[in-house]
Amino acid sequence: MADTDASHILVVDDDTRLRSLLQRFLRENGYFVSAAKCADDARVLLANYKFDLLIVDIMMPKESGLEFLEKLRFESKIPVILLTAMGETADRIAGLELGADDYLPKPFEPKELLLRMKNILKRAPKIKVVETVIFDFGDCFYDAEKKELFSKQGGVIHITPVEQSLLSILSEKSGQIFSRDELADILGAGQSPRSIDVQITRLRKKIESDSKNPRYLKTVRGKGYLLLSNNS
Repeated sequence: MADTDASHILVVDDDTRLRSLLQRFLRENGYFVSAAKCADDARVLLANYKFDLLIVDIMMPKESGLEFLEKLRFESKIPVILLTAMGETADRIAGLELGADDYLPKPFEPKELLLRMKNILKRAPKIKVVETVIFDFGDCFYDAEKKELFSKQGGVIHITPVEQSLLSILSEKSGQIFSRDELADILGAGQSPRSIDVQITRLRKKIESDSKNPRYLKTVRGKGYLLLSNNS
């Protein structure tokens, strides 16, 4: 499970490689991280989750980081660090005028970003998610309270009631192995070990990038199934 006291960071950048590198780096440094490839995807995540800080690239297609920030400031004071192109002084000034808390020119040293984040988070009041258990794995979030599965790229992933139950059971005790018989008994309603296998296969197709070589919903030969988080 992710540390419930860790700050939740949203990275908004259309550069897939940089977005992925930032996610991994920030997670390795103890943060709970979501990512969006554009302003529209970021709004979907903002509508469903509470974030402590946003890292937003200025140069994005369709809607720039500055346009996104301007709209955001009408409804939120959440801290924002802008990523700008080297030498674009006008963008930095515009960003600060629109309410950005800091900026960092690309390319940048990840440790410098970390220090700037820590300074901002020390000053900002911590936003806490109340009575919500979020399980973070792969490119998905599972909200155990709402029983909803979300893609980090934006949008809800449809899951059946049985799949909801399986995710709730496995995420509550992340890393614990449940046998097929145990899961069938817990779910009840006519479930059998064979039907559990079928449900697991279907669920993998929704949450794994490669369902035939699962990284999160794993099979332990001769024992059963377990679910791992990004922080396991």
